[in-house]
Amino acid sequence: MTSLRRYLLVVQYDGAPYQGWQRQPGGPTVQTELERVLGTITGGSRTVTGSGRTDTGVHALGQVAAVDVPARWSACTLRRSMNALLPPEIWLREVRRVPADFHPRFHPTARAYEYRLGVAPEAASPFRSRWCWDLPGAGIDPDRLAAAALLIPGRRSFRRFARAGQPHRGEICEVAAADWTPWGRIGYRFRIEANRYLHRMVRYLVGTMVEIGLGRRPVAEMAEMLERPDTALRTSRPAPPEGLFLARVEYPPERVGDHPDRDPPSMDSPAA
Repeated sequence: MTSLRRYLLVVQYDGAPYQGWQRQPGGPTVQTELERVLGTITGGSRTVTGSGRTDTGVHALGQVAAVDVPARWSACTLRRSMNALLPPEIWLREVRRVPADFHPRFHPTARAYEYRLGVAPEAASPFRSRWCWDLPGAGIDPDRLAAAALLIPGRRSFRRFARAGQPHRGEICEVAAADWTPWGRIGYRFRIEANRYLHRMVRYLVGTMVEIGLGRRPVAEMAEMLERPDTALRTSRPAPPEGLFLARVEYPPERVGDHPDRDPPSMDSPAA
């Protein structure tokens, strides 16, 4: 019987050409591309397990996945071989050996997302608009954005900021941090860190905050929807997927171990 090793993969991808992370019929996904390449180089079917799903068009700077491969593969050779065959929109930033019981979906302590909002004319450039919500000249008030974001951290129901139809998952999330910061001269960047997220939660939060920043809604409505999930108030439309990035997934050190068989990252997040 072939001996197997489990490897953690840190994956970056441009989600525009894909119907999300998870394998599904009818279109390309990031998971199917990774499994296709692994099957080619290892000579057998390989299942790649991700830390969570990303929707169609959503990107990743630090998606985490795990796969079992024959023991003859080292982290270095696995990363180089996969990057040589993956499509240009997908790239392995890091590969490292982890304990056999490591599970990328069940063991995270936190997941962080960021959303990029472009308000300068340069945001409409084809070299920007693919990776942000371009609203050039929209007249966003950054103080109103900041005031709305300050209301988000805490442990509470986020049912009002989620797509309907998820009763089996529960609605309580614990948000450790949420804030808007300048995105160079292009616009603003929203960052959020939480233990878990509901479906499209970040996009609904951003869509509502942008309406507040445009002066179309009062900040008080954001507070009411966060504090009273049964309120009759509705969120604004979700922000488009192209501005959203899964930034990183964090794990306890004892879960990922400190095995010397690793190919460390050669870069951080792409330039903003």
